[in-house]
Amino acid sequence: MKYEVKNYSGYVFAALAAASYGTNPIFAKPLYADGMNPDSVLLFRYAFGIALLGLLMIWNGWRRHNLKTAFRVNRHSLPQLVILGILMALSSLTLFLSYNYMPVGIASTLLFTYPILVAVIMTLIYHERMSWLVVVCLLLACTGIGLLCEQGETPLNPSNPSNPFLIGALLVFLSSLSYAIYLVGLNKTRVRTIASMPATFYVLCFGLLLFVWRVGMNSPFTLPEQGLMWLNLVALGLLPTVVSLIFTAMAIQRIGSTQTALFGALEPVTAVVLGIIFLGESLNLRELVGMALIFVSVTLVVNRRK
Repeated sequence: MKYEVKNYSGYVFAALAAASYGTNPIFAKPLYADGMNPDSVLLFRYAFGIALLGLLMIWNGWRRHNLKTAFRVNRHSLPQLVILGILMALSSLTLFLSYNYMPVGIASTLLFTYPILVAVIMTLIYHERMSWLVVVCLLLACTGIGLLCEQGETPLNPSNPSNPFLIGALLVFLSSLSYAIYLVGLNKTRVRTIASMPATFYVLCFGLLLFVWRVGMNSPFTLPEQGLMWLNLVALGLLPTVVSLIFTAMAIQRIGSTQTALFGALEPVTAVVLGIIFLGESLNLRELVGMALIFVSVTLVVNRRK
């Protein structure tokens, strides 16, 4: 019974992680319209995320009378945390850059290729058995993602390297691949034994260095022109950063990388729903069917026989 509760809590954490990560474009798009560039947005996103998570860790340490160890990790895990931080930052950067080449809804849906990449990596490198049910769930979810994609967008044209959609698609693929390797790394390295909060804190710290370097070297530093846009930056630091990464780490500790990745199907669903609520976008029958397929695939994963 205790084992089942642990597993179901992992599914809940994975769903919350995916849904919170799906808020990325809702907060980022208005910042771009306000004149900020991806590097500056991500620099603030990671910086605010580190500050918010650091305060939470200090509060937890003070509450447990164990403040000295709140940020302590095994020094042998630091190289792995550095690599995971860079992978997470690369995934964020390529995804946010893709928003300049394609609609954010399309980018969010194409990002869902990462569960497939996780399953492939786990099968080829770690010889994890891929059951028929997992394959069916992947096919159902990918079909749903395809239905969520808008029709009539600029088609992929490999013969035209200047095609904006092609550039955006390649950037999203790099984002998916980086995130897939990150998820596998969380599960197959010493980082898995570290509590989710300190692990996430150091991943963000090392990831922040990439954006500090980029802004310092070749990308202009931009600030929001409207005061209210600072709330978007704080929200980016909280929901798709702190909340999503903590719940991702907690889910992987309970149900593994492959099952956690499958719940990424909820990310584009979140983007669609929030787009309707906050951006005035519409929802047609094709998109409703796509969302239904995604929810069916997630439900099958949760209720599969052990």
